[in-house]
Amino acid sequence: MGKLCHSTTSGFMSTKKTLSSAYTSALLPYLSRCVVGASLESIGEEEEEEDENNSAAEVSGRPKEGVYQVVGTLSKPESTKPCFAEETYAVSSRKELLSHLLECEIVLYNITEDANQIEEATWAASALHMEIEHFATPKLFILISTIMSWAKSKPPDPEDPEIPFTDEDYRRRKPHPNFMDHINAEKLILKLGKTNKHKFSTYVVASGHQYGAGEGVLHYFFKIGWLSETPAIPVFGNGSNFIPTIHVLDLSAVLQNIIDHRPRFHYILAVDVSMHTLQELIKCISKNVGPGKIEKIPKENAFLSKDLTQMHLDMLLVNLRMESMFLKETFNIKWVAQAGLVENIEQIVKEYKQSRGLLPLKVYIHGPPGVGKSTIAEELCKHYKLHHIKINEVISETIANLEKIVAPKELDSDSMGEQGEDDEEEEGKNVEAAHELLARIKENVEQNAGCPDDQYVVKFVKDKLRSMPCRNQGYVLDGFPETYDQAKDLFNLESEDEEEEIKGKIPKCDKLITPEFVISLTASDEFLINRIINLPERIVAGTHYTQDRFLQSLNLFRELNTDDKTVLNYFDELEIHPQFIDVAKFEDPENRFVVKDIIKKIGEPRNYGLTDEEKENLERKAAEERLVKEAQEKAEQERKEAEERAERMANWEEWNKHLEEVKRQEQELLEAQSIPLRNYLMKNVMPTLMQGINECCRIRPDDPVDFLAEYLFKNSPDIE
Repeated sequence: MGKLCHSTTSGFMSTKKTLSSAYTSALLPYLSRCVVGASLESIGEEEEEEDENNSAAEVSGRPKEGVYQVVGTLSKPESTKPCFAEETYAVSSRKELLSHLLECEIVLYNITEDANQIEEATWAASALHMEIEHFATPKLFILISTIMSWAKSKPPDPEDPEIPFTDEDYRRRKPHPNFMDHINAEKLILKLGKTNKHKFSTYVVASGHQYGAGEGVLHYFFKIGWLSETPAIPVFGNGSNFIPTIHVLDLSAVLQNIIDHRPRFHYILAVDVSMHTLQELIKCISKNVGPGKIEKIPKENAFLSKDLTQMHLDMLLVNLRMESMFLKETFNIKWVAQAGLVENIEQIVKEYKQSRGLLPLKVYIHGPPGVGKSTIAEELCKHYKLHHIKINEVISETIANLEKIVAPKELDSDSMGEQGEDDEEEEGKNVEAAHELLARIKENVEQNAGCPDDQYVVKFVKDKLRSMPCRNQGYVLDGFPETYDQAKDLFNLESEDEEEEIKGKIPKCDKLITPEFVISLTASDEFLINRIINLPERIVAGTHYTQDRFLQSLNLFRELNTDDKTVLNYFDELEIHPQFIDVAKFEDPENRFVVKDIIKKIGEPRNYGLTDEEKENLERKAAEERLVKEAQEKAEQERKEAEERAERMANWEEWNKHLEEVKRQEQELLEAQSIPLRNYLMKNVMPTLMQGINECCRIRPDDPVDFLAEYLFKNSPDIE
């Protein structure tokens, strides 16, 4: 059993045939499922069909017998061990890393995504080379490099620039100035493998720009297309430069063949047979993921994007025609996308969405008028980043688009490229049909008091649901369809005939546009009427919430939802069972608790997380709100303290004032009470007492108190 060892900042150091790759999400899982020596056998038809049905994301949890074992180091030690890895190591030093590398038979380093891996890759090859004499078994070292080491090469035939480079031209390759380290690493690896080929053989794989299972350097275009935030996807420069590419699983197959075949040629060009220009690639991505249009912008403007690094820009602007004769003549490859990205775009888009968890979320909101469908739909769209489908807006938008198509256009020759010419030709064919359709719609609207027939409304909504933004992110249908027939016309496959209904079979629905969640909001008539009555007049005026119109709409809703066949019955037949929510029990006029309940039922969002700019805006907004709140709290605290301080001062002054008054009154009372006593003492006591004291002072007896008592007794006026 082969052991692979892999080391990279984005993944790990694989095992007992050793591997390292920035694309661990696809390369290592693929190799962990490969049987050792499988590429030496011929590919049967059954194997080819089975391989085509296997998704890039499918990885078996239990390794098969005879497959490569994968071990390695994790770039983030706290990360969980991948299911395809037999073992992961926590390496604290290069000496320890070397000991693990020596246990493996195959070492693979990928320097295509992270230039920081170049230094470690050259060290690992040099360190292993120094230990050749101590190898227990022969070892294989594979370096995955990039065709950017060919970027400045002169054409093989200057007179015929369409002749491509081949593997045999590798000695004449000239690198892009920013990829000098890559070509130096390539030369060193090839040199180290010449010393003792039987014990230590080395290979360099010059990989085309990788895509699949994440899309690599092309992810920028997939992302802005999927987000539907721009009317056209940018093409840097004139877009005529040729970009060599390869699907990451096909690159994995190349590695598998190298491991099994140990070819004589040690520099291998890994590119598919496509020769697409940058414009062709982006135009294809735009049509299958984005708005369908491209826009050529100056190369300098590409540097304004925060999502593109200098390495990405260099890779996107490369211009190379390349053909790998070696892969065709020598290797036994089960190609996933031999013809390239454009010819396999449906499969690539599917892989892209699955690998990044970008699945559309489709929700239908059902309920009586006044229950809060639009408010709740708006909040769900904000939370999940979905598209709010309101019937009136869809009708207006469709008519406006038709009028735009039939309106005369002024051509701008400067901005008109291939894309513009194609659009002009395509739109020219549709102008007459648009004229006819627009005339029928306007006539129908006039005959129906401003509202078109169901056949037109259903067509408008169906086209909206099939638009790329709704197919990418998803939608929230606000109250439409209202009837069973509308739902059947909207969601049933058009190719289905009526024979299935006659036989009792359920017609097949168009899964591309059919809702995944059906939310039915319920409430009593009394509750709804009271809610509408309590609405402010400014909100009610001019809407269907006026008394007569609201009651009419409510009665119509009740009639449509008490028949044998209702819109909810249609979804039940499709086994998309509605989830009922009683709005009245929440007692929440703003429906915040209802929205939380629906979010709980639906689950987590299925799209990209917040961008750095959105995170900064949210953080800034939260900081501003926190500062405002703190300022308000501080002002309120100061106000309370001032009030308490003023109250204390007022109480203190009142208390002091009251205390002074009490003292004054007590003084007056004491003085009033003391006058008779003073008079009595002055008349009857003080004269005799003063005489006794004077006499006591004159004689100075030994016991003055006894002397004074005896004197007062002898000289008391009563005794006399």
